[in-house]
Amino acid sequence: MKSKIFLTGLSFILFILACKEEKKSADSTEGSSKMEQVMAIHDEVMPKMSTIGKLVGELKPKVDSTEVGQKYHKAMTDLQEAHKAMMDWMQGFGDRFDSDEILNGKTLTAEKKEWLAEEEEKVKALKEQIDKSIGEAEKILENTN
Repeated sequence: MKSKIFLTGLSFILFILACKEEKKSADSTEGSSKMEQVMAIHDEVMPKMSTIGKLVGELKPKVDSTEVGQKYHKAMTDLQEAHKAMMDWMQGFGDRFDSDEILNGKTLTAEKKEWLAEEEEKVKALKEQIDKSIGEAEKILENTN
């Protein structure tokens, strides 16, 4: 009789521990998949930094005090601001998360999960800013060629 109670109690404890591990694993997966999403956006946008540099180089000689020259200047400035925003975002992201969290899926604290949600919004806005500035610059250059 005592062994039945003991086994039932032990089974119950193991069941509770298994549920906690499953929840912990799900939380870890949720954090790492969000991190993967954020990094995927970063990885999509990062190669566009060279496009920004190329476009700035094409626009710079065309900037002057004329109305058309000022359009080139605005496009160039928008590109430069987008580039700076990317560099600033990467700096801030690196300050908030360590390499194990970014690259190896290390479990995030509750606070860092909140930060990650914030960073996801920031990187999405950054992607829009970069895409828009590149699109505008290419359109302006296309109209003059």
